[in-house]
This record gives sequence, C-alpha cells and structure tokens, in this order.
Amino acid sequence: MTDNKYPVALIGLLLFSYGVLTDCLAAPVRSAALRKESPGLPKEQVYSLFNQANQLFREANTTTNDPDQAQKLYEKAILNYEKIISDGQIKNSKLYYNLGNSYFLKEDIGRAILNYRRAQRLDKADTNIQKNLSFARSRRIDTVDIKTEERILETLFFWHYDFSIKTKFLVTCICFAIVCISVTMMLWRGKSAPWVATAVICGLLTACFLASVVVETRSRANTICGVITGQQVVARQGDGPNYPESFKDPLHAGTEFDLLERRSGWFHIMLSDDNDGWIPDNAADII
Repeated sequence: MTDNKYPVALIGLLLFSYGVLTDCLAAPVRSAALRKESPGLPKEQVYSLFNQANQLFREANTTTNDPDQAQKLYEKAILNYEKIISDGQIKNSKLYYNLGNSYFLKEDIGRAILNYRRAQRLDKADTNIQKNLSFARSRRIDTVDIKTEERILETLFFWHYDFSIKTKFLVTCICFAIVCISVTMMLWRGKSAPWVATAVICGLLTACFLASVVVETRSRANTICGVITGQQVVARQGDGPNYPESFKDPLHAGTEFDLLERRSGWFHIMLSDDNDGWIPDNAADII
C-alpha cells in the first residue's frame, strides 16, 4: 500500500503542472475562439471570396503575355484576400501567405514582407513561409545589419527562434511527462544510471523550453514590429518634417523595424542595427 502513494502523487503532480502550463496559453486560445465567433461575413461568402481570389491569382500567373492584365488580376485577388481578413475577421497563416505571394508578384516588396511576417507569426514551422520571406528580403533595397550578438544568439539558441510557441509548449509537456515517468521508475525499482540520466536531460529540456515559451510570450506582448510599405521614406530625428534626417539615405519598402513610440502621424522606429528615427505612420504598417 505504501508504494502506491508515489505514483499516485506523481500523476497528480503531472496533471497539476500540465494544467498550470495550459493556463499560460489559455488567454490566446480564448481570444482566437472569440474572433471566430465574432460577427463577420457569412461562411458561404467567405468561401466564395477565397475561391475567387485563388482563381484570380492562378489566372494572373498564366497571363504571361500581358503584364498589365496580370497586375490587375493580382490587385483583384488582393482585394478579395483583404476583404476576408477585414470583413470576415479571419486571420490565419495560409491567408496571409497567399496575400504575401500576391503582393510579391505585384512587385510590392514592402507589403509582401509584411504579410509573410504576419503568416510567420502564426506558423513558424511552415517552410514555404520561411523560404518566401527570405527571398522577398533578398529583393529589398536597404541592407540593415543585424548586431553580431544577436546573430550569435540566434545560432546558439536556434530552437528558441525557429520553433513556434505551440511546438515548444508540446515539447515541454512531453519532456515533463518523461521526467515524471523516470522519477516514478526510480522510486519503484531504485536509482539506475539510465533513469537518472533520462530524468536529468528531460528536466533540463523542460526548463529550457518552458523558459523559451515565457520569454517569447512576454516579448510578443512588449515588442511591436512593423515594415516600411512606402516606396521611399526619409527618417528624421523628431516627429516632424522640419527635423534633420536620421540617416544619409532614405529607407525603402521592406525594411523591418521595432516600434518604440507613436505620436500623431509619426512612428518612432528602431532598426536591427539599433539606429532609430521617426517616419510618417502612413509609410509603414504594423505586423
């Protein structure tokens, strides 16, 4: 009878901990559910707009002998995708990915990167999104260096930057479950090297991935990112056209930034090399 207390207690601890971890992500899940239930376009109209947009996109791709007509078809596809997002209140990675492709083929690099980033935010694991985003970035005019320290961190902690929150949360739960099983086996049969090693390794992985989930969740809450969508914009040292220019050259479409501050008609932005400036808010959009 005494031995049975340990597995029961550990199972209870596992269920309790799983509940705590689930609560950490409960708010985003509820928010997504509310968005689905919010009033929008009828389902039939959403499907119709989506099918029309896809058909227009395919027609534009096959219209190789008339570039102007192809551009008009891409524009119509974009209007349908954006109507689904705005009026239908539907936001998912596939929709933003299609929208990014349409903007890219329309040669609007800024809005292509903007929508690829929005798609990436919802699904980091999609390799097509990653590839198209990288290719769109390669077509930008501006080349802004990333700090050496950040490049090193992204290389060393690739799992933190490359895996989605859902993936990291799932790995956390699996590793914690293995820790509990390993501890249970040690209590039943005594300590042995394989079970101890498994418990230690999975315990470290649990701590690392849980920390990554917490850090990314807080970062998303505190960091607002954006993309310049105007073809060319002059960054200034203050929130007005009379301030001196921040950089020798203007910034161009597709340049990404972190938003530091908003004032009437202006964004205070920071680039990846830590240089900052003020730009008109109609020259950029928030991810």
